[in-house]
Parts: sequence; C-alpha cells; structure tokens
Amino acid sequence: MRAVIYNRYGGPEVLELTERPLPEPSSTEIRVRVHGSSINAADYRILTATPFLARLHNGLLTPKRKVLGFDIAGEVDAVGEAVSEYAVGDRVFGNTYDDHWGGWAEYTCVSPRRVAPMPASIDFEQAGALALAGVTALQGVRDFAGVRDGQRVLIQGAGGGVGTFAVQLAKAYGARVTATCGAASLALVRSLGADEVIDYREQDVTRRGEVWDRIIAINGNLPLSAYARSLAPGGVYVMCGGGNRQLFEALLFGGLRSRGGLRFTTLDIDEAKKGADLRELARMIDAGQLRVVIDRSYPLAELPAAMRYVLDGHVQGKVAIRLD
Repeated sequence: MRAVIYNRYGGPEVLELTERPLPEPSSTEIRVRVHGSSINAADYRILTATPFLARLHNGLLTPKRKVLGFDIAGEVDAVGEAVSEYAVGDRVFGNTYDDHWGGWAEYTCVSPRRVAPMPASIDFEQAGALALAGVTALQGVRDFAGVRDGQRVLIQGAGGGVGTFAVQLAKAYGARVTATCGAASLALVRSLGADEVIDYREQDVTRRGEVWDRIIAINGNLPLSAYARSLAPGGVYVMCGGGNRQLFEALLFGGLRSRGGLRFTTLDIDEAKKGADLRELARMIDAGQLRVVIDRSYPLAELPAAMRYVLDGHVQGKVAIRLD
C-alpha cells in the first residue's frame, strides 16, 4: 500500500511517499481502506517536534510510529474475529490518535470505538476532515466550557479547523458568539453564524472593557492575565493549544488563576466519549446544524506541499488529503 512516512523530525521535507506492507487487524480491530484524511495541529506538532515535549508521544530521538494522520474516512476492509459492530463495506469516519495513527496511508487498523458510521450527507473528503477537530470543538464547547443558551462566548482562533466547528457548536447551543480570526477569514466566520467577528491583528478584544461568560482560546497567543480581565463573574476559560508560553503558563498557573469564581482549564479530550461524540457530530452534520469547512484538498502524493501550506498559517477550516 502507499503511505507517507517520516523517519526523522523536521518540516515537510522529511515526508516521503513509499510502499508499506498491508497492516493486519487484531481480533478486536477493523481495517479501513482510507479514502480521506486531513492535517491537524497534532500532526504538524509531532512531525516537527514543536514544542519539544511533543517527542514524548513518539520517541525522543527518532519517530517510533512512521505514519501520521489522525483523521480517517473510508470503508471497512477487514474485521477482527471479536468485532461485531461493523462489517466489510461499512462507511466509517474517525480518529486514530489512540491507536496506530496511520491516516496518511491507504489502509490502517483501528479500534471500533474510535470510529462511527459516516454521515450520509457528506463525502469521504469532508468526513476525513471532521473527526479530530470536530470532537475537540464539541468537548471544548459542551463539556469544558459548558456553553448554555444565552451566554456570551468569545472564541479566539475561529478561522481554523477547531475554530470553525466551535463557532457553529456554540451557536447551536444558543450562545451569543464573538469570534476573532485573521482578515482573510472574517467573511467565512460570519457565514458560520458568529454574531461579531473581529480581526485579531486590528484589535485586542481583551482591552475593550467587555466581559464574556466563556472564553475558548484556540492556539491563543495572549497571557492568562488578559483572559482573566475579560471573564465575567463565574466565567470559564478553556485553552485549546497554543505556543510554549501559553502551554507552560496554563500548566503552572492555571490553578492559581482559578479563584474568585473563575475557572481556567486546558482542553484534554476524553477518549471514553469519543465514539458517542463522533455519532453526535454525524447527527448534526446530517441535520444541517454543522458543516465541514475545507480550504484546500491535496492528493496523498502532494502531502509535503499540503503541509507547507498549513505551516505557512491562516488556513480557513481544514486542509483535506485525498487517498483515491
């Protein structure tokens, strides 16, 4: 089978298209013929080992797992003897983060708990860009932030993969959404339902004197003190990614900031909820409550070019990878 691998940490130049043996599912796994995948922040952070702690996921010196790609959409190709949930030919989508990874290959093996039936109203390309960003946004908005009807919600970084889903989910839960993004994404984020959209380069929303009940910072670039002054009494701040400064500040001082009724938390996906959450995303997609935003689509052989585009910044939604 064809796969894009990497044998050392680095940029797009270390990605290599090659042939690999067909993986065999264990008794509790299914094998999926992958038709669609995408690039997530987790992919490029582990590829580039940025921050350095990313190496803890896959080897300090050289990568242990050679095939990245945490999103998959495709058809079940083989079923382990202990699997009863799926049959050969079923269309599924899901996330391989806690399995073998491998979305950037024509076939991968995964636990049935990491996938769900594919939404009927979208194709493999769209479904392959849904799982990781969608589940991250869903758990961030619903569980970590606890967004409810009538709340004022600030979503920073609204133009990317997680952000485009977060805006739609917060609106679905009845919130009034203020969103920040780059100038190129302003129209897109408005079209997703945000009540107010702000170019983060033109205005620091935390200095407007306004407060929000919930702040979801996706790859946020501001110190915790800025978010603290922008939270209403009883407010909740959720950090979803960020640079070294934001990550360490949240880990070291997030607990100290959580006082006086305010709560500062870092989003960490609850894997036990993943199967149910994938089904919820599929339901919302088919009900017209959620859509997948794809900026560009690349064939598997052009994955290095796709990664360069992502690393250049300011992707609107997701960059999809086609494996047909």
